[in-house]
Amino acid sequence: MRRVHRLGAGLLGAALTAFGVMGFARGLPFLSVDGPALMGMGSNGLLATISVVVGLVLVAAAWRGGAVASTTMTTLGVLFLVSGLANLAVLGTAANLLAFRFPNVVFSLLAGMALLFTGAYGRISGGLPSENPYARARAGDQAPDQESSRLRILEIDEMAAAENATSNGVATPEQAALVRADRIERAEAHRRRSHEHAERAR
Repeated sequence: MRRVHRLGAGLLGAALTAFGVMGFARGLPFLSVDGPALMGMGSNGLLATISVVVGLVLVAAAWRGGAVASTTMTTLGVLFLVSGLANLAVLGTAANLLAFRFPNVVFSLLAGMALLFTGAYGRISGGLPSENPYARARAGDQAPDQESSRLRILEIDEMAAAENATSNGVATPEQAALVRADRIERAEAHRRRSHEHAERAR
């Protein structure tokens, strides 16, 4: 899952960076509402700069790790969707500072959905499996649970070793005391259950 986040961020980041670098190579005017076509889309120096910055952010997020990549893609996905709708409203006007054309709008919306869905993959759900790292982070108390389970396993291992040593006649005084205490506790628990059962049967 984290590999999906990192791979998605890396590929989309590389594509955006390449688009921006191609714009710089074409010597696009920095501000132009009707820039020349680049890969079928309008572009200018400002859009090329934004593309490189966003692309490098995604690549850096992919390098940092799956959780960072996931958060970054989800955030940028929302921004791409907003950008696509906002620039659709200013097509053909003086406010079209990024030289958007309709293919740019389509790309922005598709890229936004790809970023959003890839970033949210395996993370945003009400039924995440317990081994999912985001489920553990969401629960917030997994570390104490793990520590309790570890201590319980140690107790079971210690008791098993003590019982085995006692049955073989090689138990240390501490192991013998542990086995006696366990037997007393089991007998008391059995007595309580028998008493409760008798009470319910009346």
